[in-house]
Amino acid sequence: MFITGLGTATPPKRYTQIECWEAAQYAPQFSRLNLRSRAIIKKVLCSNNGIDSRRLALDSLTEVFDLTPDALHTRFTKNAPALATQAAERALQEAGLSAKEIDAVIISTCTGYLCPGLTSYVSERLGLRADALCLDLVGQGCGAAIPNLRTGEALLASGRCQRVLSICVEVCSAAFYLDNDPGVLVSACLFGDGAGAAVLSSQPNPKRRQVKWKTSSTMLSPSDRDLLRFEQRGGMLRNILTPQVPAAAAQAAEHVLHDVLASAEVSRDQIRAWVWHAGGREVLVALRKKLKLSEADVRHSAAVLREFGNISSPCVYFVLQATLADNVPDGLWWLSSFGAGFSCHGALLEVE
Repeated sequence: MFITGLGTATPPKRYTQIECWEAAQYAPQFSRLNLRSRAIIKKVLCSNNGIDSRRLALDSLTEVFDLTPDALHTRFTKNAPALATQAAERALQEAGLSAKEIDAVIISTCTGYLCPGLTSYVSERLGLRADALCLDLVGQGCGAAIPNLRTGEALLASGRCQRVLSICVEVCSAAFYLDNDPGVLVSACLFGDGAGAAVLSSQPNPKRRQVKWKTSSTMLSPSDRDLLRFEQRGGMLRNILTPQVPAAAAQAAEHVLHDVLASAEVSRDQIRAWVWHAGGREVLVALRKKLKLSEADVRHSAAVLREFGNISSPCVYFVLQATLADNVPDGLWWLSSFGAGFSCHGALLEVE
């Protein structure tokens, strides 16, 4: 399988963390939080936590405090199809393909639910063929991109499809929640909105750098499910984010990396670029420590985190796009995402 086109999209409004702090202080929900919770919000938004700004699907920051089930669902239904379509259009343009040439579309999300799923809306907006296979994948959190891409690989390998559109979209601002739980508060200060898309093909694109999917693997640890997950409360999604997540992510990432490199008979020294999900500053610190990576090794993930926040499942499309644009040397690259499950996924790419 080859990745022949990449596209990303975010809402147009960019909000700095300081602007978010200034808005939070005047929100009615802020006065109902205890002093410790207010201090947590101030610390996360005003100190150096690796994030300068986020893109949120809001006309103004006051909207983010409209935390009712109907308002959040409306935010998702309005923005998820639009962001996914925009990212897909850009991926198709880079691949030099029309929508009619796509045989299947796979869309992953965890921040909202529609039936029919997002594929119905995105197929309509893109103008995909009526016989294109549509798959909606849900509930895989920040790690969803690689399972999505692996599903595309399976469709291509089966010979049933020649070109597959892979999309991840998250409207994280449609899943915000506020109470005195530290994980809930950090989540509200960490996540941003966005979409990423890739055109997958059995043939390379001669007009761009060749990105070949070599092999991949996944590790799922259900016993660690409660470290990071959504629950439902009052008809709204509420993120459970525990302090153990950075260490769990680093340990799982090491395990998957070791397994894939061993099966491919590749040494770690052969990896020329690292494309990591940017889950947060502490996650990147844990990855660096566990895997003995340099600051330069995670610079593209850190840059995406700094500009967009944690955009969940689309993140690795953004990081891969930035790495390709930076003229990192050809060779073997490592792509990895992780999140709810607790799950971790990794793929070995060959770029030339």
